[in-house]
Amino acid sequence: MKFYNFSENTMVRPITATDRLRAQSLNRTGLEHFERWELESAITLFQEAARLDDSEAEYHLNLARTQVRLGDYEMMLHALGDYIRTETNKSMINRFEALFSNALDDVETLLTTVMPREEMSLEVVGAAIQMWVEYRVTIGKQYLDRSHPEEWAAALDYTVRKVNFQEVLIDDMARWYETTEGAIRQGHNELVKTLDIMPCDYRYYRGEENPLDKLVEAAVMLEELEQRFRAE
Repeated sequence: MKFYNFSENTMVRPITATDRLRAQSLNRTGLEHFERWELESAITLFQEAARLDDSEAEYHLNLARTQVRLGDYEMMLHALGDYIRTETNKSMINRFEALFSNALDDVETLLTTVMPREEMSLEVVGAAIQMWVEYRVTIGKQYLDRSHPEEWAAALDYTVRKVNFQEVLIDDMARWYETTEGAIRQGHNELVKTLDIMPCDYRYYRGEENPLDKLVEAAVMLEELEQRFRAE
């Protein structure tokens, strides 16, 4: 099935050596912005790198990674479509093409089976699935071992519950998913590190009021009071 129609008759602009060098530099700078969460700047840099050298799959993938971190799934899919068009590694193509499928993978199937059974709302289940999609894109070409979907599902469930203050004993989680506590902790740490997850993370928090809002309000108020105090 084709999800994007890339015209084979489109005229390709010749890529000069200067273009390639400039694109490489933009891509490196874009990665620096990405790591600092300067996402709008990173997107601009990756887009320009891809414009200068459209044949380099890495630029399209980095753009997709930034778009998903920003929460723009539509643009992420467009960037992934361009990545698939330019990637030559068949295993990578298959891996990212799976993100266009409407079918649940093994991890998502476990999440939608176990989490509702253990009294998690559909909104939180959806947040766990969102986390899984975003992780798969964010790691880029990094190796992804999917031979034990129960470990990933348990780690995602455990992590999204912690974000939403729905604490659960980890030995119960291990029993529900028929895995080990060590595997859950390892997966949890990997998710937190890769996605830079924080408590009450806006991406995955599904409560009515996010406690982070009060912290932001308090920080703004403190700044205003500081300015008034120092005003002449």
